Amino acid sequence: MTTNNPFRLDGKVALVTGSERGIGAAIATALAAAGADVAIHGKDGPGEETMAAVQKLGRRAIGIAADLSDRAAHPELIRRTKAELGRIDILVNNAGLIRRAPAVEYSDEDWDLLLEVNLTCAFRLSRFAGKEMLEQGTGKIINIASLLAFQGGILVPAYAASKGGIAQLTKALANEWAAKGVNVNAIAPGYIATDNTAALRADETRSRQILERIPAGRWGEASDIAGAAHFLCAEASKYIHGHVLVVDGGWMGR
Repeated sequence: MTTNNPFRLDGKVALVTGSERGIGAAIATALAAAGADVAIHGKDGPGEETMAAVQKLGRRAIGIAADLSDRAAHPELIRRTKAELGRIDILVNNAGLIRRAPAVEYSDEDWDLLLEVNLTCAFRLSRFAGKEMLEQGTGKIINIASLLAFQGGILVPAYAASKGGIAQLTKALANEWAAKGVNVNAIAPGYIATDNTAALRADETRSRQILERIPAGRWGEASDIAGAAHFLCAEASKYIHGHVLVVDGGWMGR
């Protein structure tokens, strides 16, 4: 199908990591609503609910279960996406972990795991997918960063380091690939109501403090991030390269 609508994704194939629930599921569904076929990834399962949502929209979907701390899984995700959906046009590096502890108590094991899953995996998947996209002369890579790409956070040293790395990786890849038809950008979500923020939302004092600073006056929803991702995956954003798009209800401007 061809269309003059720069927001349509008809004929495109996307791989969204960590898309069995939360932000990833919302992004996968939004891309499908715009016309893309989607490879759904989950650590513990293939994301059957997300697959069903994509298929209900009339798009093809495959589910892939993989532990991203296992480097052998990275090229396999790209291989299966191509083998079962025919190509790869869009990669959304959404999967990530968070562990909270004071820095003096933070274990090497947690540090290594978060850097591996949150940063190294994003680089390796971008490298494998980027090779395909460079050969096609077109492609979109979206990395999910965080407000902690700009701020240090509290009790999350590895998470902050990994997300700062994501922001810089996004710029580094964009510098190499922009002239070759591949857009690499990132989204920095603010405080979104997901599993990762459950502890914060359960803390009455901390949740109140956060809401008091957000000009929008509410926690973000996964759909707020999905809209930004749809834009960055579409032709409408073709002249945007190396940008970290903050979606935070106004937090950073306060």
